[in-house]
Amino acid sequence: MKKITKLLVANRGEIALRIMRTAREMGIRTVAVYSEADRLSPHVRFADEACCLGPAPSNQSYLAADKILAVCKKLGVDAIHPGYGFLSENAAFAKQVQEAGILFIGPSPVSIEVMGSKLAAKQAVAAYAIPLVPGTDEAISDVAVAKVKAKEIGYPILIKASAGGGGKGMRVVESEAEFDEQMNRAVSEAISSFGDGAVFIEKYISSPRHIEIQILGDQHQNVVYLFERECSIQRRHQKVIEEAPSAVVSPAMRKAMGEAAIGVAKACNYYGAGTVEFIVDEHLNFYFLEMNTRLQVEHPVTEMITGKDLVREQIWIAEGRPLSFAQEDLTIQGHAIEVRVYAEDPKNNFLPDIGRLLTYRRPQGAGIRVDDGFEEGMDIPIYYDPMIAKLIAHGATRQEAITRTIRAIDDYQISGIQTTLDFCRFALSHDAFQSGQFDTKFVDRYFRPEFLEPQFTEEEKILLAALAVEFFEVEDKQVNPTTPLSPANTTHWTNRLT
Repeated sequence: MKKITKLLVANRGEIALRIMRTAREMGIRTVAVYSEADRLSPHVRFADEACCLGPAPSNQSYLAADKILAVCKKLGVDAIHPGYGFLSENAAFAKQVQEAGILFIGPSPVSIEVMGSKLAAKQAVAAYAIPLVPGTDEAISDVAVAKVKAKEIGYPILIKASAGGGGKGMRVVESEAEFDEQMNRAVSEAISSFGDGAVFIEKYISSPRHIEIQILGDQHQNVVYLFERECSIQRRHQKVIEEAPSAVVSPAMRKAMGEAAIGVAKACNYYGAGTVEFIVDEHLNFYFLEMNTRLQVEHPVTEMITGKDLVREQIWIAEGRPLSFAQEDLTIQGHAIEVRVYAEDPKNNFLPDIGRLLTYRRPQGAGIRVDDGFEEGMDIPIYYDPMIAKLIAHGATRQEAITRTIRAIDDYQISGIQTTLDFCRFALSHDAFQSGQFDTKFVDRYFRPEFLEPQFTEEEKILLAALAVEFFEVEDKQVNPTTPLSPANTTHWTNRLT
């Protein structure tokens, strides 16, 4: 067993800070790496040591594996934590780290490689009787053969890039008439995004829920599951709101999904923290989707309901220690919700809204946690994911967690840019979310940009109308001093506000 004394976090922003805080609690010195765009970031100041990797673009900084390893050698680093994104699921990087005699806080390069390919992952888990969405079990490039397979499966079908993620390289095909065009688009996008044009076909589940299981495995063949997270509120196939546990998962379903997730982990001799993602249909049948071989953005909701620090567990596992608890030691404690605070404009199709944080005040209070990497006055760089923060709320019940999250959203003060906070408040307040009866089509089904416009009571409309009348008549009187002030136009302005 190797004790870690100095840890380099190969990431930025909120996840870098979150990892460093646990490391400091464990008495481990930390090293931050940063791009020129992040030189003033809080994670740089928090670390014991920091080193600039280069210019802002990721391929010249956070994706520059050789530069990161050079920093490790120079500063005597014992271990690297990759966080999520960037190099976290790069098998070649994990192998480089190991060959340099440095601990990689994550799974083995083999596990990353197997689970990084959706086709290889499906083949690996086939021996464990894990439910799979009906589809092909190998890559397809011949359009004629693909059409035959699609007809056997039954339309609608989904063409997916084997190396895909984040909704890229995915095409829904409703009928044979549009198959050729969608197939070509999926292959082209897969090559462009991942450098791999391999695609496969599976049955398209039209109203799915996205539910995932958090697992932890050590290097002694022990694996546990830390219950589920509901991740169905999404835009552009990417999550915006997550909660744990799910409102629709029964104890029996939870056990079945958890045991299936353990089977997935065992299929690739997995150790470390990982997430097994499932797609769930309207009848609550679940099917294996993929495995993320890293810490998830939404891991805090699992920490809130289990009391376990997943980063601490990752570090212990990397050191070679056995898991510090067994499956029977885990219980669900209350309910947790996370909303992702993105610098995006929900009124403009969630497009990024990069700028300066003129005002930035975090919410506080019982059960509230904010993981962020920005401070007031900082600019949101255009080079990276536009997430500003993660707002997490914990309550004794789901309703208390919802109410607490809404209160915290109202207390969050951000100006200078548009954010997803108003959308998250809308979603949490919606009947579909409140009842737990929603799926990944929530945005398409229920959201319209105009729903975020201010809503006024009748009394407020009358007051605003009166103020408008007074304002314009005062202006008019300054131009024409003989014009008397009159409230006669109040009705007109009240109607304008309706």
